Amino acid sequence: MVKVLLADDDFTMVALLKTLLGMEGYQVATLLDKTGSILENIRREKPDVLLIDIFLGTRNGMDVVRQIRETPDMKDLKIVMVSGIDKTEECLAAGANAFLLKPYMPEALFELLRP
Repeated sequence: MVKVLLADDDFTMVALLKTLLGMEGYQVATLLDKTGSILENIRREKPDVLLIDIFLGTRNGMDVVRQIRETPDMKDLKIVMVSGIDKTEECLAAGANAFLLKPYMPEALFELLRP
């Protein structure tokens, strides 16, 4: 079973994605209620895929992705970035494997999550 870690500060979006992905057979963890750094939580959760928004309240998702790519034990993590603003080139340059523009169709997400 593929494990997806959701990193988004929008509670409604996280709740919808958690339900949708769960119905499709994905194991889902979220960062909404976690304490500590994002990198610590990634290590703890050990996801197959990180689905991360560019805007995380006070944090920039692209900075997080750059940190992940510089961290030896996480550098190969599959990362899908999302945003309501088309930042495809910037996200890929930061190290994301893929980018989805919100709103997106569930099938587009599932296609990117497949191993």
